[in-house]
Amino acid sequence: MSTRIHDIHIAQSETLPEPRLLREEFPATDAEAAFIASARQATRAILRGQDDRLLVVVGPCSVHEPASALEYAARLREIAPQMAPDLLLVMRVYFEKPRTRMGWKGLIYDPTLDGQGDIGEGLRQARHLLIECARLEVPAASEILDLVTPQYYAELLSWGAIGARTVESPLHRQMASALSAPVGFKNPTQGSVGTAIDAIHVAAQAHRFPTISLEGRATVITTTGNPDGHLVLRGTSDGPNFDASSVRIASLALEAAGLPMRLVIDCSHGNSSKNPARQPTVAADIAQQIAGGSHSICGVMLESHLVEGRQDIVDGRAGLTYGQSVTDACIGWDTTVAVLHNLAEAVRARRRA
Repeated sequence: MSTRIHDIHIAQSETLPEPRLLREEFPATDAEAAFIASARQATRAILRGQDDRLLVVVGPCSVHEPASALEYAARLREIAPQMAPDLLLVMRVYFEKPRTRMGWKGLIYDPTLDGQGDIGEGLRQARHLLIECARLEVPAASEILDLVTPQYYAELLSWGAIGARTVESPLHRQMASALSAPVGFKNPTQGSVGTAIDAIHVAAQAHRFPTISLEGRATVITTTGNPDGHLVLRGTSDGPNFDASSVRIASLALEAAGLPMRLVIDCSHGNSSKNPARQPTVAADIAQQIAGGSHSICGVMLESHLVEGRQDIVDGRAGLTYGQSVTDACIGWDTTVAVLHNLAEAVRARRRA
C-alpha cells in the first residue's frame, strides 16, 4: 500500500467559477469602462504632477455590507462635483483584509460574516459592487492581497494598493506589474521607505510568471511593467511618518532612487495609531504642509464610513450597526466632509502661494 504524501492538510476543495463567467454575469458597459479609464488617467496626471489637485482615497476600512457601501458611494458622488476643482475623490472598496493573526478576512473570503467562507459568492458581491460604483461614476480603489482573485475584478479599479505586509513579496511586486491601474506601495510596518521604493522599481519592470486565465486555466503571462507605482506613507510600528520632516526624507529617498518626488499619505494605521479621532488631526497637518507649498504630497488616504467607530462581529450580521466598520475604526461621514473641505482649501492655498 502506497504512502499518501499529497493533500495531507486539505480538508475540502471547491471549484470557483471561471473569471470569464463572472465578467459575463456583471459586465462593464462601454460607458462604465470609459469612466474607469478616465478616472485612471486623472489619477495618473495627479501622480505625475500634471494636475495640481489632490488624490483622496476615502472610504470604509473594509466593505462588509454592500448596501452601506453603495450608500457611501452615492454620498461621495453627491459631493464630488463641488470638490472636483481641488480633489479627485476615489472610494476605498476593500474586499480583502490582511490579518496579523486571525480575524474576519474580508467580503471575498466570508461574505456572510459567519465563517462559512463562500468565496464564490464573495467574488460575485465584490464585482457587482464595483460595477455599481462605476455606474454611479465613483472611482474605486482596493488593496490587492490575493494573487488569484484580481482576475475577477481588478479591471474595474481606478487605483490599487500593495499593503505593508506584502510590499516585500516578490510575487506581489510582479503581480503589480500586470495591473492596469496606478498602484501605491505602502512602507512596511517597521518603516523602511526603501523597501517600498524597491517595490516600485520592480513593478515597473517586465515580468513573466504563472497565473490563471479568464477561463480559469493555469497560464504564463508576460507583463510590460506598471509605470505608475508610487509611495504611500502609512506610519510605522514606532510612530507616524506624516510630518514635514518624514515627508522630506521620503521625498529625497525617491529622488535618490531616480523616482518622482511624489507620494501619498495614509492618515490612518500607524499615522493615527489606529485611533480614528486622530485622523482629522493628521489630515490637518498634511493640509498645512500642502498650503505651505509642498508639491511632494499628491494624495491622502482616509478610513471613513457612514457611522464613526467600529464594532465586533458576534453572530454574523445579526445586531450589527448599519454603516459602521467591523475592522479598523473609521471617522464618520460628517467629519469626513469637514476634512475634505479643509484639504480642498489647502490645495487652493498652494495655488495662491
